Amino acid sequence: MGARAQPPADAGAALLQAAREGDAAAVRGLLAQGAPVNARDAQGSTPLLLATAGDHVEVARSLLLAGADVNLQNDMRDSAYLLAGAQGRLEILRMALSYGADLKSTNRYGGTALIPACERGHVETVRTLIAAGVAVDHVNRLGWTCLLEAIVLSDGGPAHQDIARQVLAAGADVNLADRDGVTPLAHARRRGQAEMARILAAAGGR
Repeated sequence: MGARAQPPADAGAALLQAAREGDAAAVRGLLAQGAPVNARDAQGSTPLLLATAGDHVEVARSLLLAGADVNLQNDMRDSAYLLAGAQGRLEILRMALSYGADLKSTNRYGGTALIPACERGHVETVRTLIAAGVAVDHVNRLGWTCLLEAIVLSDGGPAHQDIARQVLAAGADVNLADRDGVTPLAHARRRGQAEMARILAAAGGR
């Protein structure tokens, strides 16, 4: 008597499905039965990664409380932490940071969580990652920094201008060029991003 019941053989698969669907009650029930919190699907994704993809905050919280690993990466090199940064899942990102996110971990492009956050215009996510200490001058396998991606892969609008100001204030090298030697300012000018070019020039851009 009193022995803990063994979880059903397919508890991992059930947990993955419940996490994907955002069914917080089912997730809590399966965890209480001993379902493996870091189960993997056919693509190597964990329940926490699936919850992050769907922005299922309560599910993510339950999984983290049960010991889910925020740094486990799937076959596409996404982890819950990296995906939260890339998709701007701010509440889950903050939880991931408090549960030991590896700030130096990189995605399939060799980029930190900060780089896609800058590219996609996630202003508050960028602020959070900078405050956490993610390196602002990290260069990914494409030869781009977060500042370059905020210019090259954007329209140079208000969100990306805000992000450029943030990373420059955090100490980003305004003249760190791409592999072809093209600087952020040169890219902004080529793209007709007048306000972005003004911000970069004011920061010493050449």
